Amino acid sequence: MKKNIVILGLLILLAEAGRAQQPLPQGDWKELLSGPVHASSRHTWWQNMKKWRDSVKQQMRYDDSGYEEPVLSWSRKTFLSVQMMAHDRYFYDPVRRQYTVDRYLDDLKKQYGGIDAVLIWPTYPNIGIDSRNQYDLVSDMPGGIPAIKQMITAFHKRGVKVFFPIMIWDHGTRKVAWSMPVSLVREMQTLGADGMNGDTMEGVTLDFKHASDSLHYPIVFQPELDLKNLKMIEWNLMSWGYFWDYTFIPGVSLYKWLEPRHQVSITNRWATNKTNDLQYAFFNGIGYNPWENIWGIWNQISPRDEEAIRRIATIYRQFPDIWSSRSWEPFIPTEQTGIYASKFPSADYTIFTLVNRDSVDTNGPQLRLPYREGAAYFDLWNGTELTARKDSNQVVLSFPIESRGFGAVMMSFSKDPGRAMRSFLGKMHGLSKKPLKDYSTAWEPLPQQIVTIKRTPPAPDTPAGMVLIPEASHYTFISRGVMIEGDLLPAAVGIQYPWEKHPARASAHVMAIPSFYMDKYPVTNRQFKQFLDATHYQPKDGHNFLKDWNQGTYPSGWANKPVTWVSLEDARAYAAWAGKRLPHEWEWQYAAQGKTENRYPWGDTFDPGKIPPPDSNRIMRPPTAVDAFPMGASPFGIMDMVGNVWQWTDEYRDAHTRAAILKGGGYYRATTSNWYFPRAYAVNQYGKYLLMAPSIDRSGSIGFRCVKDR
Repeated sequence: MKKNIVILGLLILLAEAGRAQQPLPQGDWKELLSGPVHASSRHTWWQNMKKWRDSVKQQMRYDDSGYEEPVLSWSRKTFLSVQMMAHDRYFYDPVRRQYTVDRYLDDLKKQYGGIDAVLIWPTYPNIGIDSRNQYDLVSDMPGGIPAIKQMITAFHKRGVKVFFPIMIWDHGTRKVAWSMPVSLVREMQTLGADGMNGDTMEGVTLDFKHASDSLHYPIVFQPELDLKNLKMIEWNLMSWGYFWDYTFIPGVSLYKWLEPRHQVSITNRWATNKTNDLQYAFFNGIGYNPWENIWGIWNQISPRDEEAIRRIATIYRQFPDIWSSRSWEPFIPTEQTGIYASKFPSADYTIFTLVNRDSVDTNGPQLRLPYREGAAYFDLWNGTELTARKDSNQVVLSFPIESRGFGAVMMSFSKDPGRAMRSFLGKMHGLSKKPLKDYSTAWEPLPQQIVTIKRTPPAPDTPAGMVLIPEASHYTFISRGVMIEGDLLPAAVGIQYPWEKHPARASAHVMAIPSFYMDKYPVTNRQFKQFLDATHYQPKDGHNFLKDWNQGTYPSGWANKPVTWVSLEDARAYAAWAGKRLPHEWEWQYAAQGKTENRYPWGDTFDPGKIPPPDSNRIMRPPTAVDAFPMGASPFGIMDMVGNVWQWTDEYRDAHTRAAILKGGGYYRATTSNWYFPRAYAVNQYGKYLLMAPSIDRSGSIGFRCVKDR
């Protein structure tokens, strides 16, 4: 619902203006004001826009001191602000155990000219698989706080500001001593971060601003959703723009109009065509979030949109101060139908941004401006100087704008553009030689590959502690991921099985499975201790390794509990020592459901009495002994398959993401939010667990079991 103050302001204007067209919001939370429908109503619309702004500011007793703070002034020049997963393979190399900030930024510079800020996301969708909270998942990033600080410094050296998220809904995991605002701002202060993004927040609340003030650490707040009260714009210096339901006539950014120094970043994560987003951004002189790695799901920006971003950002960065002009004026009259323009004045020059909302190219007269003696005009988009045709006390500017394209003109009050301007025009002239329509708009999912699991030497007899799983010549493998989001993409939400053409959430495949042996129980603490005693195994990245052990051994009474706090690499090391391997997902599932393809190991009806009781405490209890629930056995006699610990199986990789397929559901479930990692008790379901490094991958609710080939 739109804010009461907005509605009140509109009602006042309606009473004043009678039948005149009003700047009405375009939806419940689209953050837009409507433009004039007809050129003839533009003057009245414009007067009402100014009255609306003045009225709202007067009613809220607007205080702009936050925007006057010099240390935070960078926020208004943050034009491209990308959200990235901490798990992105361009960002961290787990083999060299190094953050690869330059590699990450160089890739984005190659794609679309680079970014101004990054929102690093180490929490959702993995948070909630155990009781680690949002603070723990930041400090569990590889190298801990010292390495994270160095990583942030590397971003700063490239001129990139760093944000982290506020998971305002995280009240089901480990409790901390201080309030969430104080805890998070203290964490940002320790790290040297610049901003915070309020996930699901309708405005970052005032208690965060108070925490920032009390700790003497100025920080930029950027909520995800629209402000539930416009007063919050005073300390929320940035925001996301969820515009989405685009109309042919561009909308005016409500927050940008109210406070031109407020930086909005249009965000439309699941869209595969970004033209509407970019046109609305350029028309309003606001920022854009080129978000591609969405919770480990890759939504590749098309070459056309990449090139449009590059050209828009190049113009933005050449004139960084003009876009927060307090004299910004949208819907400057244009000469052709379907062309919409905004005006951004300064003392020395004025820039006009134009968008062609039509599907046809336009050429010829585009702008008619008041004549000004000594002015020079430049086509910024095409990198050329314009010859103005004088028409009485006006000048007419002619230049091309391609279909669904962009234009930009500068009116300079100096004839000599200067060396920097000439260099800029040359760059834009070179870029514009190839029109946007010559770039592909095709969208394709990023291909994934399964990580090979090598077969073991065959076992002539059933190994101790293992069970023979007979072959299946026509096993129908049906599996579906329990991931919360991603279905708005045409593909790519899940994983790409070896037989699939692209990643998908679900798969159904008839396959032959040779016979093999599987551990009757998950690997226990006792068994893992035997491995350590025999090999003296020590992982290179040892953070969180066997976190619940003490002085190299497990607690008393834990011998028969499944070992946890072991990474996928740790589990593979154990399996290799034992002459075994980890199971493929389909092997695990076949062993769990049998030839009757049960939904659960014991049948098709869920029975909570056959699995350990779930745990939703903020400090999780340890797992249950592996043999505590014998009635939960699978048709082949495999025990403890679901409801105790998740179990490692396959790993999938694409160019940007590594993810493990977890089976078995796990006993822990954080409550208070539906955004926590989901359960998957049904054996034909899987959890997709993003991988970054063993330090953060290890979990108190993930264990494993092994198989051996026959």
